[in-house]
Amino acid sequence: MGLGSSTVYPGTTADAFELAASVGYDGVELMVGIDPPSTDIDYVRKLVDYHQVPVLSVHSPCLVITQNVWGTDPWEKLRRSCQAATDLGAEVVVVHPPFIWQREYARNFVAGIRGLSRQTGITLAVENMYPWRAPGATVFGYVPDWDPTHQDYDALTLDLSHAATAQVRSLDYVDAWGGRLRHVHLTDGLGSGRDEHLFPGQGNQDAWQIVERLATGRFGGHIIHEINTRRAVDHEEREQQLAEALNQTRQHLQQGRTQAHREALP
Repeated sequence: MGLGSSTVYPGTTADAFELAASVGYDGVELMVGIDPPSTDIDYVRKLVDYHQVPVLSVHSPCLVITQNVWGTDPWEKLRRSCQAATDLGAEVVVVHPPFIWQREYARNFVAGIRGLSRQTGITLAVENMYPWRAPGATVFGYVPDWDPTHQDYDALTLDLSHAATAQVRSLDYVDAWGGRLRHVHLTDGLGSGRDEHLFPGQGNQDAWQIVERLATGRFGGHIIHEINTRRAVDHEEREQQLAEALNQTRQHLQQGRTQAHREALP
C-alpha cells in the first residue's frame, strides 16, 4: 500500500514522506512536478533514506500544470521518469495518454510506450482518463483515447476517480483489462463531472469490492491512495483520515485473501 505524494497537496513531497512513515504506508508514489523539489531525485533519495520509506512508483510530469517540468519534449520527460524510477528502485512509471494538441507525441504513442518499457526495464502503466465536460459540450481531450481499454498497451493504471468522472464502472475495467492491470490509484468519485478523488468508499465505484477482487486474483502490483485531502483542517486530521483509509484498505485486502483461501480448499 502506497501514498501518492499528491495526496498531501498543497503540502510538499517531504510532507508526503513524513506522513507515509507516521501512518505506516509501505511506500510512496512520487508525483513529479507539482512540488518543485519532487524533480530533484537526489533530494528525494535523501527523503527515502531519512524516513526509511521507499518509492514504489513514479508519476511522470504529464499534467497540464507540469507541461514545462523536465523540458517540453514528452518523450524526454518519460525517459527521465524511467531513469528516476531506476535510480529510486521503483518498477512502475504512471503516464497519461497524450493531450489532443500533442499530435506528434500521440502519433507513435502506443508503440513508443512499449519500446521505452523494454529499453529501460520499467513498467509504463497508462492511466485511464475521462472526457472533459462543460455545460452543453463534451471535449475528448486525449489521444488515441481517454479510455485505454482498446489500445494495445501492455500495462495499465486504474484510477477510480477518473472512472467515476468518465461515468464508467471501475469493476468493468478490472474485468476487461485482466492481466494488463498493473497499478491502481485507490480513490473514489460520484460522477459529478469533476475529478473528485474522494476517499475510497465515499463514491460509486465499489472501491472495497475492487480491493477484495484484487486480493483474490493474480494482481501483483501496487495499490496507491491518491486522494484529495484538502478539506482536512490540519495535519492531524489528514493523518487520522489517511490512517483510517489505510486500515480499511488492509482489512478488505485481508478479507479478499481469506475468501480466496476458502475457495481454494478442497
